[in-house]
Amino acid sequence: MTPRYLIAGALLACAPLVHAIDLNDDFSLEAKAGIFSDYRTRGISQTQNDPALQGSLTLAHASGLYAGVWSSNVDFGFDSRTRQELDYYAGYFWQISDDVTLDTSYIKYVYPRQGDLNYGEYHAELRAWGVLLGGNYSDNFNGDQSMLYSYVGYATRLPYDVGLEVRYGRNDYKDPSWFANDGSSRNAYHEWAVSFSRSMLSLDWSVSYIDTDLSRAECSSYMGFKDVCSATVVASVGKTF
Repeated sequence: MTPRYLIAGALLACAPLVHAIDLNDDFSLEAKAGIFSDYRTRGISQTQNDPALQGSLTLAHASGLYAGVWSSNVDFGFDSRTRQELDYYAGYFWQISDDVTLDTSYIKYVYPRQGDLNYGEYHAELRAWGVLLGGNYSDNFNGDQSMLYSYVGYATRLPYDVGLEVRYGRNDYKDPSWFANDGSSRNAYHEWAVSFSRSMLSLDWSVSYIDTDLSRAECSSYMGFKDVCSATVVASVGKTF
């Protein structure tokens, strides 16, 4: 199978579960489900630009500890046998102050029927007065490839209760993985996104512009398809229970 680029959408950042169901004084449970026009992560489609159905279930403790599972359909084409991504995560969310939080977690990515794609990753994100600084690291990506994803961003609320989040990230691999038509190669690429969101009619709506600096040839050399790394707009609608 052609190598692939995989990670759960939205980085699994676990802000306080404001819509969660309180099970008792210490535990709360939150469930989410949504439909996305594409499953893009770090700028690259995991569904060959097709729609995705995604959902998550998170159990949180009053101490800040949490654990959960996230799932989406995927399509890597060629001889890939898997059609699902399952992400199991556990972490700690520290509310340092009203404006500063720190989220740390470990994520295990599982692909049913194709265990050679499974890997684990460490995640950390600091948010301070709307500014976000984070990263994900894996030392067993594709079995022997290490990978570091680092990003900066900003999140705020606009008039009419519209959420705005911008992000710029760098994906750095140990070995060169992206090859251009002229024979040159590189081990890193950049991606960026601008997202707008709003809750309306008891549903969560969002629209995002997503792009990378990968050429069509570089995209094809790694993913096997030249059109899954290009600029796109992703729309979604979901529900939090």
